[in-house]
Amino acid sequence: MTLPAAALHDAAARFGTPLYVYDAAELDAALGRVRAAFGDARVHYAMKANPNLHLLRRLQAAGVGFECVSPGEIARAEHLGVAGEKLIINGPAKSDAEYAAGARLGATFVVDREEEVGLLPSGSRALVRVNPALSVSTHDHLATGSEGSKFGVTLEQAPRVLEALRTAGHTALGLHVHIGSAIRDAADFTAAFGRLSDLRSQTGPLAVLDAGGGWGLGADLPGIAREAHAAAAVFGAQLWVEPGRYLVAQAGTLLTRVVGTKRTGRPFVLVDAGMTELMRPMLYGAEHPVTPLWEGAGHSCWDVAGPACESGDLLARAVTLPTPSRGDLLAIGEAGAYGAAMSGTYLTRSRPAEVLWNGDEWHLIRKRETPQDVWASEL
Repeated sequence: MTLPAAALHDAAARFGTPLYVYDAAELDAALGRVRAAFGDARVHYAMKANPNLHLLRRLQAAGVGFECVSPGEIARAEHLGVAGEKLIINGPAKSDAEYAAGARLGATFVVDREEEVGLLPSGSRALVRVNPALSVSTHDHLATGSEGSKFGVTLEQAPRVLEALRTAGHTALGLHVHIGSAIRDAADFTAAFGRLSDLRSQTGPLAVLDAGGGWGLGADLPGIAREAHAAAAVFGAQLWVEPGRYLVAQAGTLLTRVVGTKRTGRPFVLVDAGMTELMRPMLYGAEHPVTPLWEGAGHSCWDVAGPACESGDLLARAVTLPTPSRGDLLAIGEAGAYGAAMSGTYLTRSRPAEVLWNGDEWHLIRKRETPQDVWASEL
């Protein structure tokens, strides 16, 4: 957590909790680390990590492109004026609306299966997503490059799909590989790039190798970048990357207040945020750093539990905290990615506000919903 406790207390007092807070300096620093490591590689932000328009504008102003995986994300990109080489459209089951929007905006499509070649708008630019069939060091739900994953074509299919694109009059830019998210072992990337390099004799030179993203927050980024550039050089290709969580996770914190405590079979500290504000612990077993923003004695272990009537509504287990009291403030770290993006209105819970710290003051970048906002579209 990079923000001072006083600023976090101020944000909670002004905007209420639960609350997503972002540090502009950390957003800039994360992009700086990517560019320092990957040099002249083209950077496209994986919008699904956090699609807040204010954050997207900040990245756009820094020259970053975008990777979109839904009609809504494409609409956000179009709203911002993103088009052409700055826009990638990905996903395993694209709709007619996505193909039409991509054609209108001149986007690059990522082909995820052989039959998709026949669905592309005429004269499209395309990459072929390859599944290297690896066992990778992340949760099964995050492993997109494993043999049992729904993503990409096989290594054997890839040259055939490239040729089919050319025969159909499309521009076959090259290959795309994204093996998952929150990858812990850099050797997984080395293995994936190596398997792609083995295709060189069948594909010939290519214009682009898109190495995706998925780097763990503590990853050896320079080392991964060297391997990615080496793989691109095998094809004589320009390197593209698509960071998502890496760019925004550490910039974001979820602030939540203590509602009370209880002991059943385990000791629980009950808070006003839960699975509707941060789904990752329940969905992936993800562990987020938890920082108490109060002083006190009597440190002991607590499970941090949310308000939903779901046994799985836990933000953390066995966290050491000073004795908590009602109203105390907790900071849940690494919530800038897939916090607000995955937030929901289950139980007619209103989604929290989002605020950005620019070093001197807070800026509201998304208003807190009301219950009336939640049911506004219902008839």
